[in-house]
Amino acid sequence: MNDTKNAGGALVTASLWLVLLVSAATNSIGQFAGLDWTFRMIAGAISVICIVLLIVRYVARRRA
Repeated sequence: MNDTKNAGGALVTASLWLVLLVSAATNSIGQFAGLDWTFRMIAGAISVICIVLLIVRYVARRRA
């Protein structure tokens, strides 16, 4: 296995988790903070995209 590729992969995975947490928090707390509906939906879409990318990365790692 290529160690350089795995090190970069861990950084991408950690970044995806961080973006997922921030966007999910924005989506859930946004209503109480008075954020507009559009911003909350964008944050929700970003959360869904991160979840999909994390699943794709997991499946790709399992097959490798």
